[in-house]
Amino acid sequence: MTRLLLRASLLAAALLSAHAAPPAGYKLAWADEFNGSALDSAQWTYRTDSKHWSTQLPANITVSGGSLVIHLRKEKAGGKEYTGGGVITKSPFRFGYYESRFRILAGPGWHSSFWMMGHDGSGGTGTAKTAIELDVIENDTGNLNSYGVNVHRWQGQHISRGHKNVPTPPLSEWHTYGAEYTPTQVQYFFDGQLVQTVDVSDLPQGGLHIWLTSIASHLGNTKAVDDTKLPGRVEYDYVRFYTR
Repeated sequence: MTRLLLRASLLAAALLSAHAAPPAGYKLAWADEFNGSALDSAQWTYRTDSKHWSTQLPANITVSGGSLVIHLRKEKAGGKEYTGGGVITKSPFRFGYYESRFRILAGPGWHSSFWMMGHDGSGGTGTAKTAIELDVIENDTGNLNSYGVNVHRWQGQHISRGHKNVPTPPLSEWHTYGAEYTPTQVQYFFDGQLVQTVDVSDLPQGGLHIWLTSIASHLGNTKAVDDTKLPGRVEYDYVRFYTR
């Protein structure tokens, strides 16, 4: 009986961490729970660039079953052999707590992420319109047991600060990723646990759009996409923004 109670308590703790709450003092200001049957075009635009090994297609974005799904495929488009996808909020945000819950169901060869930076309207990752970039999670699917966090300054000389590799349980399971952004620091969270703090007090500040994306990429020392694991997908349960 004691062993059963222990197992039950561990399961309860895991379930609670997978639905992590924001830090104390924050209230919900904006969210998309993806409960509809299509992407909310009033809130989002698509990532449409050709970068690394894939072209990002709006057709690879669906909303169903309470999740936004990015479909990952082997198909020719834009001079690339693969197609990925992504969405970008139309409205920018700034200081507050950002959170998303998702899982990655893909073999090696994909760079999946939840991050914030200014968007120049091109559908790609041009950096002229952003002062700062906050990488809440960047995962290269050759290793689904870790991910990276980071901060970038793009105005003037590029600076990368606070990169850390975070070991995790399998990212094919549902997990919650968060970032508390203030004028002085960024704190990154995994399932409600603080994993990194980065000083940004000397960096420029500006409006940030939320990006949810997955592209085929050589990042993470990836040699090739594993075609036997395609089609793949990344499923986002929700994305939320809180303010004090």
